[in-house]
Amino acid sequence: MTELILATGNAHKLREIKQMLEGTRYTVVGLKDLPAERVPVIVEDADTFRGNADKKARLLAMEFGRITIADDSGLEVDALDGAPGVYSARFAGVEGDGADEANNDLLLKKLTGIPDAERTARFRCALAIVTPDGTARYSDGAIEGSIGHERRGAHGFGYDPLFLVAGDAAGRTSAELPPAEKNSISHRGVALQALLPLLDELVG
Repeated sequence: MTELILATGNAHKLREIKQMLEGTRYTVVGLKDLPAERVPVIVEDADTFRGNADKKARLLAMEFGRITIADDSGLEVDALDGAPGVYSARFAGVEGDGADEANNDLLLKKLTGIPDAERTARFRCALAIVTPDGTARYSDGAIEGSIGHERRGAHGFGYDPLFLVAGDAAGRTSAELPPAEKNSISHRGVALQALLPLLDELVG
């Protein structure tokens, strides 16, 4: 088993990636599993998901001398000209345990009065993998959908309770999908599947 660093302190993302890697030769540890005094402060100031993912993976790979994967992902809402985009996690300016609720509240507020047909959206994910010598590979994933009018579902995190998955016969939100089903079609799942062969090449 090859252990990689996943450049996230988000327990939800760490759990999802671990689930997705089950059955492969890889496992991951998150930032909270590393010596806190050595974890660099990372400011996600790029204007693209890939730029932020690369920055996080590169800083951690250089600091710890280990292959590092980083994810940057977010929600793009067409009626909001693609917002919140790279600012998805800090859309409402709230950090910590209350961020998801605040972000969802703000999203619903901004979409007040917008008809269903114009509430189209997508989740996007960029993954970067960087080796200690600076070699990098990238992959991307997306899932189409729309924004509902109320939260539904107990799974997932972030905007999942509001995100109606396009083409789902039952009209479920991402938070209503069982984890294994969500992971098979999600933006992060698609990106990770595309990254695995690139990872195999780097690891050898």
